[in-house]
Amino acid sequence: MSIALFPGSFDPITNGHIDVIQQAARIFDQVFVVVMDNTSKHYLFSVDERVEFIKNAVKNISNVEVQKRPQALTVDVAHDIDATAIVRGVRNSEDFTYEQQIAAMNKQLANDLETVLLFTSPQNSFVASSIIKEVAQFGGDISSFMPIEAANALKKKLVKINEQ
Repeated sequence: MSIALFPGSFDPITNGHIDVIQQAARIFDQVFVVVMDNTSKHYLFSVDERVEFIKNAVKNISNVEVQKRPQALTVDVAHDIDATAIVRGVRNSEDFTYEQQIAAMNKQLANDLETVLLFTSPQNSFVASSIIKEVAQFGGDISSFMPIEAANALKKKLVKINEQ
């Protein structure tokens, strides 16, 4: 059985993430989408909230499981779930360079794991959580960039923050 790990912070999940998950689900027998923390980021949503957004978005994809491992090293999580591949999404050349660096580091840490880069569809090539948050912050319509549950939660979260 082929098992892949798709790690990320998913703050919040976007249609680009969903695109990559769907592609991975067609390639691998089992895909674990794992919510992790990046120490260089500050999050709007808790790990549990991010997990719930993803679960709602992928509930109809039978070979996808969502987990949380915020304080773990990606290669350790991959080994824990018996994955042979780490899936990463790429939107553009800037992402490619960044993902190339991560893949090289992961290969040094765990030579038995392969990194598989999956490119988002053109309509998702510009969609980033940070850009979506910026658009939402100023009242822009974000409903076409992410699952509706996550979009509604983001709007509510930003209203709370703006009221403080």
